[in-house]
Amino acid sequence: MNARASRIVVGLSGGVDSAVAALRLIERDHEVHGLFMANWEDDDGYCTAAQDFQDARAVASVLGIPLHRVDFSREYRDRVFAHFLAEYAAGRTPNPDVLCNREIKFGVCLEHVRRLGAVRFATGHHAQLRVGDDAELHKGADPARDQSYFLHSIGRETLPCIDFPIGDLLKDDVRARARAAGLPVHDKPDSTGICFIGERPFREFLKRYIADAPGPIETAEGERLGVHHGLAFYTLGQRGGLEIGGRAGHAEGAWYVARKDRVRNSLIVVQGHDHPLLLSRALLTGPMHWLVPAPVAPFQAMAKVRYRQADQAVIVTPLADGRARLEFDLDQRAVTPGQYAVLYQGTRCLGGGIIETTSG
Repeated sequence: MNARASRIVVGLSGGVDSAVAALRLIERDHEVHGLFMANWEDDDGYCTAAQDFQDARAVASVLGIPLHRVDFSREYRDRVFAHFLAEYAAGRTPNPDVLCNREIKFGVCLEHVRRLGAVRFATGHHAQLRVGDDAELHKGADPARDQSYFLHSIGRETLPCIDFPIGDLLKDDVRARARAAGLPVHDKPDSTGICFIGERPFREFLKRYIADAPGPIETAEGERLGVHHGLAFYTLGQRGGLEIGGRAGHAEGAWYVARKDRVRNSLIVVQGHDHPLLLSRALLTGPMHWLVPAPVAPFQAMAKVRYRQADQAVIVTPLADGRARLEFDLDQRAVTPGQYAVLYQGTRCLGGGIIETTSG
């Protein structure tokens, strides 16, 4: 096997998952290069890119592999962050990690990897690929860490060009292998927060880009309870941050965001975790992205309407315009427009689409 065919570039994030991904590829006798992406330039104490790069350098040094650094911050802002802000401004709740995987990690970054002389790009995602006559995306072996939900929108033609070397491992096994190999990130906490941006006070961060647009907080019957800061700053099912408090004539108990009335700029709230306004039995997606040949007839599948949700039984009806209608066996709580409905059969990810609307 020549060097070019065996060279694999690993996205080294500075975390334990990508470190062990690189380790496993070395153990398989590949020529491994590391690649660190720094795609958010704010130095405000929340973005951890500087420390993550130092951790990636330390891992590369222990493994004896070269480390490249690349900056796709402009592409990230144009292709991911601009959409993120537009969705919030429209009152929806986007998931930028899905778009980041499609546009950055397995989009422009994969193109850069090819310029480095490699034909495949590996990451530390907890997911699995099965490549035969057709490449298939499957859930990771660790059900608590599976990231196939975030990967469902990458190009079907891209699957044979990528690798998830730790997808068959449990997280505890990943850390154990890192510790045994002397990798300095074996006990580093998992990263959280928005892809590349990090964990931070979210409302304050969003207010840097979206102005307050106050309006009434109302019950479903139209009773005014307070004032919200702007529909962009709330999500369906949200409990905290409403600043309502106890109200005469109402039972004690938490209030939940149930609807956003964009025409009236009104936030509709209800009491009760499973209030009927928080429940829906069906949804309509935007254009579906399929990782299988696009189906034309209704079929049974399992679905997630948010990350970490247990699989839900559903009837999927593909529509002529490329969208799909999903009808669930059981009521779904706080299904949120802007998030993704992702479909599965067994462990195989079939694809998904953005949630547009819901119905009872």
